[in-house]
Amino acid sequence: MTNDSQEEIILTGMGAAPGIAIGQAFLQNHVDFEDVEQVVLPMSEVQAEVSRFKQAVKEAEKELGRLIKRSPKELGQHVYILEAHKALLKDKMFYGRTIETIRRGRVNAEWALKTTVDRLKQIFKKIEDAYIRERVTDVVHVYQQVMGNLAGTGEKISQPEGPRMILVAHDISPAEASRVQHEWVQAFVTDKGGRTSHTAIIARALQMPAVMGLENVTQKIRTGDFIIVDGDSGVVVINPAEETLLRYQKMKDRFETRQAVLARDANLPATTPDGFTVTVNANIELLEEVVSVLDWGGDGVGLYRTEFLYMNRQELPGEDELYGDYKQVVELLAPRPVTIRTLDINGDKVAEGICAEDGDNPALGLRAVRFCLANPDIFKTQLKAVFRAAVHGNVRLLFPMISQREELLQVRRIMDEAAAELAAKGKPHRFDLEVGVMIEVPSAALVCDLLADQVDFFSIGTNDLIQYTMAADRTNKHVAYLFQALNPAILRLLHQVARVGREKNVRLAMCGEMAGDPLHTPLLLGMGFSELSMNSASVPVVKNAIRRLPRAECEAFVEKALAQDSADKVAALIQENFRERIFGPAPEKPPAL
Repeated sequence: MTNDSQEEIILTGMGAAPGIAIGQAFLQNHVDFEDVEQVVLPMSEVQAEVSRFKQAVKEAEKELGRLIKRSPKELGQHVYILEAHKALLKDKMFYGRTIETIRRGRVNAEWALKTTVDRLKQIFKKIEDAYIRERVTDVVHVYQQVMGNLAGTGEKISQPEGPRMILVAHDISPAEASRVQHEWVQAFVTDKGGRTSHTAIIARALQMPAVMGLENVTQKIRTGDFIIVDGDSGVVVINPAEETLLRYQKMKDRFETRQAVLARDANLPATTPDGFTVTVNANIELLEEVVSVLDWGGDGVGLYRTEFLYMNRQELPGEDELYGDYKQVVELLAPRPVTIRTLDINGDKVAEGICAEDGDNPALGLRAVRFCLANPDIFKTQLKAVFRAAVHGNVRLLFPMISQREELLQVRRIMDEAAAELAAKGKPHRFDLEVGVMIEVPSAALVCDLLADQVDFFSIGTNDLIQYTMAADRTNKHVAYLFQALNPAILRLLHQVARVGREKNVRLAMCGEMAGDPLHTPLLLGMGFSELSMNSASVPVVKNAIRRLPRAECEAFVEKALAQDSADKVAALIQENFRERIFGPAPEKPPAL
C-alpha cells in the first residue's frame, strides 16, 4: 500500500551508511525474476540456448566494464566490488554450471541459471562468517543482471525528474549504486540488504546515507513523498511533522560539521590527554581495501582475513599465488604493520576435493586452526607465503580459534618446519615475526596465562567470544538479545585476559566489532588495550574518542563497570560518564519509535 495520509510514519531498518538525508523520495520499480518457468528444449535448440546465455553474460560484462571505467572518483578502491562481479560472471560455479545444466537437462537458460543460483544460495547459508555469508547478495545481483539481459530488460535505474532525491528500491546492486549520479541521488532506502553488503560499502564510499533491510518500504513510500533518512539509527520518517523536521535538520548540520573535523584529524596519533598512545588499525579482506586504510588514517592492518583466496575454487592456491597477494598488501602499507590471520574457515568451504564433514554444529567443528592442524600441508603452504612476504615489510602472524596450549605448540612446530623448508630451497624469508593468538573461545580466555609464553600479543575476537560464551548466534533473531558486548560475563573475561596480558608483558589487541564502537573505548582504554582494529571508516571516530579520554580516569571507571549486574546498566554508566565527551553535546532525541 502507498502512504495516502499525511500523518508522520516512522519505519526502522538497519543503518547501513551514516548521515542524514532530507528530501523527496523516488521509487524504483522492482522486476522479480524469481518466478521462472522450466522449458524442456529439443536437442536441436540446446546449443542456441547456450549461445543466448553466453550473449547475456557478455552484455553484462560490457556494462560492468563501462561502469568500472566511468566509476566516480569517490568510489576509489571500492571499484574492486564491480570487478568482483565481472569475475563472477565467468566463475565456474556460476557460468560453467549454468551451461552444464542447459546441456544436460535440455532446459532454457533462465531455468538453468535460477537452478545454479539457488544451489549457490544453499552453499552460502552454511558459512559461519556473517560477512562472507552475506556475499551471496553479490551472486543474486549478478543473477539479476544476466536475467535482465535474457529478458531484454537489462539493469537500469530510471532518472528522477527532481534533483537530489532519495532512491527507494526493493534492492540496489553495487552496479546500480555506482551508476547513480550525485546531483540527483542523496541517499538509499531499500527493502533488502544490510550493513555488510557490498551495496552498503559503496554507499559509505560515496558518503550517501543508507537504511536497508526495511522489508516492505517500497509498499509504503511513493515517488514524491517527503522523507527523512537517518543512516545512523536506521530510521526512515515519512511525512515528518515540522518539529521532527527541525530536529533532524539540526542533527544533519551537527553530523556534517563533525565529519569534517574527523576527516581533518584522521591521521593524527590516538594519544590520550595523559600520554597513552593506542595503535588504531583497520580490518581488511582484499588487497583493494588497503587504500581505504590509508584514507581513513589507519595505523596499519590489525586483521587481514585470508579466506577469499581459498573459496569456491577447483584447486587450492599455491605458495607463489599467496605470496604475491600478501607481498602487495605488505609493500603498500610498509612500514605500517600488517597482521595476517591464517585460514579461518570450515574445510567444506574451500576448494573442492578437500571437503570435511559439516557435523551437526559446524561452528564447533573442524574450523580455523583445527582445520589447519589436520591439514598441515595446506597450513605450511600459507605459512611459507607469509614468511616470504615478511621480507617486504612489517608482518605479524595471528592464529584463530586457539583453544588450548597444545594446539599452539603444534602450530609452533609446523612454523619451524615451514621455515626450514624455505631455507633448504634458498628462498628469502623472515621467520622472526611477532606471533599472536585470537582469544575468541572461552577456554583460551581462561588459560591465557598458559599461552602467554608462546606469543607476543593477544587479539580478542569479540564476535566469536560473545557467541561462544553466551551460546547465542547473533544472526538468530530469537537469541540476538543475548549477543551483548557489555554483558558482565564478557567484561569479566576481557578483564581477566587484560590482567594476564599486563602481568606477562603480552600486548593487548582487539579486532572484533566491539573495538570499532567509540562508546566501548573507555572500557578498553581502562583495561590496557594498546591496539584496536576495526572497519576503516570507524578509525577516525575511535581515534577522536581516545584523544578525549584520560587513561587514568578510564582505569577507575572499569572497576565501576565490573560491579554492574547487567549490560544495560553498564551501557547507562558509559552514557552518563562519557557520551558527551566522545560525541559532543547530546543531540535532541529523534522521534520516539
